Amino acid sequence: MPSLPMPITDVFVALADPRQTNKVQHSLAETLTVAVCGILVGADTFEEIQAWAQEKLPWLRRYLELPNGIPSHDTFARLFALIQPQAFESAFRRWVEAVLPALSPQVVALDGKTSRRTAKAGEAVLHLVSAFAADAGLILGQQATAAKSNEKTAIPELLATLALEGCVVTVDAMGTQPGIAQAIRKQGADYVLAVKGNQPRLLESIKEFFETFRQHAPERTPHGFCETLEKGHGRLEIRRCYVFDELACLAHPERWPDLGCFGVIESECHLQGTVSHERRYYISSLAPDAERLASAIRQHWGIENRVHGCLDVVFADDQMRARTAHAAHNLATLKRLTLNLLRLDPSQRKGSLKTRRLIANTSDDYRAELLGLK
Repeated sequence: MPSLPMPITDVFVALADPRQTNKVQHSLAETLTVAVCGILVGADTFEEIQAWAQEKLPWLRRYLELPNGIPSHDTFARLFALIQPQAFESAFRRWVEAVLPALSPQVVALDGKTSRRTAKAGEAVLHLVSAFAADAGLILGQQATAAKSNEKTAIPELLATLALEGCVVTVDAMGTQPGIAQAIRKQGADYVLAVKGNQPRLLESIKEFFETFRQHAPERTPHGFCETLEKGHGRLEIRRCYVFDELACLAHPERWPDLGCFGVIESECHLQGTVSHERRYYISSLAPDAERLASAIRQHWGIENRVHGCLDVVFADDQMRARTAHAAHNLATLKRLTLNLLRLDPSQRKGSLKTRRLIANTSDDYRAELLGLK
């Protein structure tokens, strides 16, 4: 388990202050630290952060000076609107790199999430593509894009900021582009890319190959295979992974740098007397190893449950209404930092993230421990 290399109070020290010096009454680093504390204990808006911090001012002053007390919610909102998201993101990534100096070898999943209530009328909502280290359970960074369809431009920018050598990078179909595959390989990582309708000829060639494979005895075609079974809550799911290296059967395999194999995942789900079937298709620079490919694909979906789901359910991200300038982007980044803090819990306390936020609200010692202040 990675550990906090520095107290949270030091994370924002190097961040440039965008405010006019003669009008500043509250330290930038201290104001952002107060915001982290508020989000950690369950505050989801600037008003809630201010209200909680005013009640806990004596505790906060154990670690911060706060000579002018707690900033107002309007001050929080103005500051978050002014900070350049790229600078804020750089501070986030420097902190993550200190927490997790070596990524390899593990799966790094890339996927986008929309904060649905962050746009004014006629404007685009905030959409962030995040990188998630599946084994460590940490968000490594995020990159904003104007819309989900622009993920293919945001992903290479995000990749360029990460040290990925020896990792396996997984991307959903929106990012299945030769340029993104090339960007992953340039970083010294392998790729696993989902193939759907945005690559129609590639998808059709994989489907045709697999249908032919299923019509004959399996031993006639060299392939790798593994099967997993998962039970829970009255549901039984069987997943079968088939991997092939007959790349010449694909449409234009030369477009994909260092292509090593392609695979098919068949899912058979039994629930309340009904059975459903699904097939999903992938290409990868990995060698044709069914167990490794199936594991990487399975780990990719952790970003949905352990990042996007948590941000919505635990941090009310879909209800976030910060809409002025950069406020939504910076607040979303701060929520991701706080999610990482909870995942890094040095006490390894049991319980859901929601439960641990509640305990952090009531226990001064636990809160200080999570923030690296003890």
